[in-house]
Amino acid sequence: MTKKNTDRNFDSIAAKFQQNIYQTSKGRLRQLVLQRDLAEFLPLAQPTQVLDVGAGQGQLALWLAGRGHQVCLSDLSLEMLNMAKTRAAELALESQVSFAHSGLQQLVLEQQQYPVVLCHAVLEWLANPAEAVAELFKLVAPGGALSLMFYNVDAKRLSNIVYGNFDYVLSDLVTKKKVSLSPQQPLDPLDVLRWSSEQGFVLHSKTGVRCFHDYLRDRAEQESQFEKLLEIELKYNRQEPYASLGRYQHLLLLKPLL
Repeated sequence: MTKKNTDRNFDSIAAKFQQNIYQTSKGRLRQLVLQRDLAEFLPLAQPTQVLDVGAGQGQLALWLAGRGHQVCLSDLSLEMLNMAKTRAAELALESQVSFAHSGLQQLVLEQQQYPVVLCHAVLEWLANPAEAVAELFKLVAPGGALSLMFYNVDAKRLSNIVYGNFDYVLSDLVTKKKVSLSPQQPLDPLDVLRWSSEQGFVLHSKTGVRCFHDYLRDRAEQESQFEKLLEIELKYNRQEPYASLGRYQHLLLLKPLL
């Protein structure tokens, strides 16, 4: 991709990611929503080969490996991959997984295609997300599928209005202070759908991720009422208008047979 030097590598903050995202209610909720979506997705009904682009610490990839799939975890962060390797060994999944210390461009150059490709919470960190969608299309085998999740700019705008951050919203979500775990480039869902369609992907389904969690007036209920919140999320997050309010959008995309 162009401007490769601005694509984010998380080697320096892998442990912070684990504590501040993966071990929180928002991380657990995201994981459970994705598991529901993928468990019901026909291309994953039988064991197959899966590539997880930007797999991070491998939570979802190792869950798929535990369901019998052969999964390749790729990431620019060697620290993240080492965490995933440790967890794979703990789960006795070494025979189900492989690891690639590679970015998206490198994977495309290898010219290997996969029946199912995952790319979750990656596009918003890239310098050229539209080009990344084109490269993901090359990685999916004809007749295969892409699971694509990205940070939703509409939800970011709404949540900041709810929080009363009016100056930030009026500045078009631009701030001088960088937050290390805050995505560089939240994306417009209409743009992502357009990029996907232009490549030849066909939309199978759309799910909002964290449609309600981030808007609770009492933040303590994110933990204390987690089970009820999860039940409501799974019941309504494929329905509009709620699906479009999710902090993340999860698209399941199909690549037609040539």
